[in-house]
Amino acid sequence: MNLAAAIEERLASLDPTELDIRDDSAQHVGHAGAASGAGHFSVTIVSKRFQGLSRIARHRAVLDCVGDLIPHPVHALAI
Repeated sequence: MNLAAAIEERLASLDPTELDIRDDSAQHVGHAGAASGAGHFSVTIVSKRFQGLSRIARHRAVLDCVGDLIPHPVHALAI
């Protein structure tokens, strides 16, 4: 499974005007979460849907889209 593509597909529902997904897994080799094969990702997302929302509300919107991927196959997601 291409996790970056899966994350991108799910975040499409937020109509992003900018979306950058980085697989940081190689930087976490040996970490407990990485040992189970789960990935570490960083996401930068900009969307008009976030206008007027607090940072926490924006994070919740992202996690509503990808939360079922956590803790496996995604161990960590930096937003």
